[in-house]
Amino acid sequence: MPTSISLLPLQGLLAQAAPDYTKPVSSLSPKYFELLEQNSHIIYPSLAVLTLVIIAAGILQAWRTQDLDGLQKNEFKRAIVNELRRNISGMPGDMLAKAVGLDRLKTNHLLEQMLKEGLVVSHTNSQRLTVWRIRGATPDPSVRQY
Repeated sequence: MPTSISLLPLQGLLAQAAPDYTKPVSSLSPKYFELLEQNSHIIYPSLAVLTLVIIAAGILQAWRTQDLDGLQKNEFKRAIVNELRRNISGMPGDMLAKAVGLDRLKTNHLLEQMLKEGLVVSHTNSQRLTVWRIRGATPDPSVRQY
């Protein structure tokens, strides 16, 4: 019987109903967090794709703005030809870029295009500088005819 007496207080505690507890409304759990958590499988991949598209568009836009349009290319090519006519022996690309007023890399790009078109020729001197000159301005040893 002593065992039944000791269980009575425990049975009374277990028999009591749980208190009515409701979660308080706090500022840490707004509805948009729940929306993000419930739809995270859609939202986060779409944000990643959108970010990649924006980055790609920015790269393409920057690439297009660095390229010269046709009219500007022709004007700079004319300026390069005039400079090379003034210096018949030829000029390095850096000096041409300064004389024409164009970026060194863009000038070299234009010179390579002009080389493909057959307007200029180039050779590397003993100081390892590429010297550009107008084709036909001075006799080229490789074009000598006998």
